Amino acid sequence: MASKGSTGGPPRHERPAIDEAALVVARHADRLLAAAREVGQARWTAFLEPLPDRFRDAHPAELRSVAIRARAAYGPKDSIRDALPADLTEPFRESVDRLLKVLARSDLDG
Repeated sequence: MASKGSTGGPPRHERPAIDEAALVVARHADRLLAAAREVGQARWTAFLEPLPDRFRDAHPAELRSVAIRARAAYGPKDSIRDALPADLTEPFRESVDRLLKVLARSDLDG
């Protein structure tokens, strides 16, 4: 977990909308990671392994880069959608997109 002083800005517990959105993503990431492990998708398991904890623990200033990394799983030529069920991949994608919107709104609000 990053120290509060190293990234600037208020800690997550002072930004409940961001914290809640990130925790929702973490729960979806947990389910997706479990599914990747279950079906033996080594590549996607390795990709997903750090994400749940990063979404749980990252400082708000770091969450955007974590979310963009997660969103990269949905590439036009290589997509997690091709390897894992839609009932897991779509809620994860939607929650990442929602987190990115919450972060953008927070940036606009100052």
